[in-house]
Amino acid sequence: MRHDNPAPSKGTPLLEVSELQTTFDLSKKLSIQAVDGVSFKVHAGETLAIVGESGSGKSVTSLSIMGLLPKDIGRVSAGSIKLDGREITQLSDNEMREIRGKEIGMIFQEPMTSLNPVHTIGQQIAEMIIRHQNLSKANARARAIEMLELVGISEPATRVDNYPHEMSGGMRQRAMIAMALACEPRILIADEPTTALDVTIQAQMLELMQDLQDKLGMAIIFITHDLGVVAEVADRVVVMYGGQVVETASVEDIFRNPRMPYTAGLMNSIPRLGSSISKKRLEAIPGTVPALTSLPDGCRFHPRCAHATSVCTTDLPVLEEAGDDHMIRCARWRELSLNERQAS
Repeated sequence: MRHDNPAPSKGTPLLEVSELQTTFDLSKKLSIQAVDGVSFKVHAGETLAIVGESGSGKSVTSLSIMGLLPKDIGRVSAGSIKLDGREITQLSDNEMREIRGKEIGMIFQEPMTSLNPVHTIGQQIAEMIIRHQNLSKANARARAIEMLELVGISEPATRVDNYPHEMSGGMRQRAMIAMALACEPRILIADEPTTALDVTIQAQMLELMQDLQDKLGMAIIFITHDLGVVAEVADRVVVMYGGQVVETASVEDIFRNPRMPYTAGLMNSIPRLGSSISKKRLEAIPGTVPALTSLPDGCRFHPRCAHATSVCTTDLPVLEEAGDDHMIRCARWRELSLNERQAS
């Protein structure tokens, strides 16, 4: 876990998401809420990890922030997204284009599908630089080479003219990071940036992002289902399930004292070396994430929860304060002891 950097300033948050609801209109008669009442804050210099299984609403939350929802079916239907105190949910497409890249950068999950195959890496980085920094083509190209060097790509003056298919997966991911950071945004959203990488390249990417964060002082929203990565990079953690936040706390508190059964289940699925736990079979959460078109009544996790009672099947729990900025969505959290495995 991160202990080497000073705690981020807790003044005015750089990004504040409040009661965000994102709706997809699948037909005239069918709409679903992919994000339902999500709230969190991110401060300058802080890394916030958003975790959960596939289908929990993590990526849709990031696309809502970036204003990149599919226009024909997706919309922010309620709530607020404030960037440095400025509401951005009602901005026009042109206004959001000024924010994307300049104020908020994003690393997408799969660079091969996010990069344009018919333009060189240098052209794609330079395009953003020209738009937001008003540099000439020559100066933008020089800046692109500088960014490729910054992210550790060898021979950047040559690689700047490569097309995406001429690069390895790790190099494409580095190029995506270079593009996201070219205009030195204040917030970087990294959506599963290491999923397709082997463990060696993954470690290099994480170290690179932390180094760049230290240099630029930016906030990072790190979206992942890999709790090992979370332990390495995060200051705070938001756990999502079924489109909702079910627990949020500091990374230390989440790992040492998970209060919501879903969070505890995620933690118990992590192998731990050098302890008696390693002699036991890893625990698995039974079942799957429910489809958004058929969410259960009551707590959305109750069909998979070993601690569920009748109240869990009827009443939707609210997100409650449990002290020390620890928020929990569980009707039974006060009576449950879920950290036995962490303590053993």
